[in-house]
Amino acid sequence: MSEEEGIVVKIDIHADDYALTVNTSRDMLACMEKGQLDSISMVPNMSCFEECMQLLYEAIPRLPFLPRMSVHLDFVEGRCLAGAGKAPMLTAGEKSLMGLSWGGLFVLSYLPWKRAAAKKQIKEEIRAQIAVVNAAVRKAVQIAEEAGIRCEQKGLRIDSHQHAHMIPVVWEALAEVITEEGYAVEYIRNSKEMIGIFLAKTSLWKTYRPINFVKNRLLAFYSHRVDRYAREHNLEQMYLWGLIMSGHMDYDRIAALYPSVAAKAEKDRRTLEILFHPGLTLPGEVTDEIGEEAARDFYLRKDRHVEREAVERIRTLPAR
Repeated sequence: MSEEEGIVVKIDIHADDYALTVNTSRDMLACMEKGQLDSISMVPNMSCFEECMQLLYEAIPRLPFLPRMSVHLDFVEGRCLAGAGKAPMLTAGEKSLMGLSWGGLFVLSYLPWKRAAAKKQIKEEIRAQIAVVNAAVRKAVQIAEEAGIRCEQKGLRIDSHQHAHMIPVVWEALAEVITEEGYAVEYIRNSKEMIGIFLAKTSLWKTYRPINFVKNRLLAFYSHRVDRYAREHNLEQMYLWGLIMSGHMDYDRIAALYPSVAAKAEKDRRTLEILFHPGLTLPGEVTDEIGEEAARDFYLRKDRHVEREAVERIRTLPAR
């Protein structure tokens, strides 16, 4: 909880991309060992997943607490866990690598002659990815219990790489899988970020990437169905902070914007999830499972360290 001038808001300091690469995971573990992360997301479909999970299992006894863990559904990178035979529309090549971009998934939502088949295949992949993470989470929670390490995990937590679960056909597939499998869900990320606060701080306008405003508006358009689902299933309503500043969640801008963002979340009675990517990918870890464009524009950027530094400093904010 955070309190300042009457502001009381539930904060979730979250890091995406555990198990994207081994070094990414090691960096996130370093943050976890210092108690800096409230929750993390796990990428289930990279070949290094088991190695990264073993690192976590071994680290749990020395953690101050075990963060809550989410399945980070990934449809644009990594391997297709359902297999090319069950999800040919999602794959490319002989290695069952994911072959669709975010835009490709988006287009499938609006092609009536392909939508039904696409949704069926996406459901197969969602089931496969959730199964992998569920098994890992159960083991991690068991280790924590045996070691006397606190963990507040209550059920299945879901988000996705590039917020793909917000795309209509993916969202429908996810909602159907949850119902059909009877999953006990405690959280689904709503990629809903208030835009007015960013526009009001005119001194920061030039520091934002224009494309991130497009991302913000598009995801806001689809956020209403997630809000509705949360209300109907007694899930917490939330705001996400990490779209307009995506790729560069630095401490200085966070400190400048935090009082206004926290006040808005408190006023609307929403949990505020502050999203970071504090793990660094090494050049030698870029394989055919990771897109070249994503590696160049995001994973290998020289300024990725600013997000790790922000995670280390964010709890020093006066409002915290």
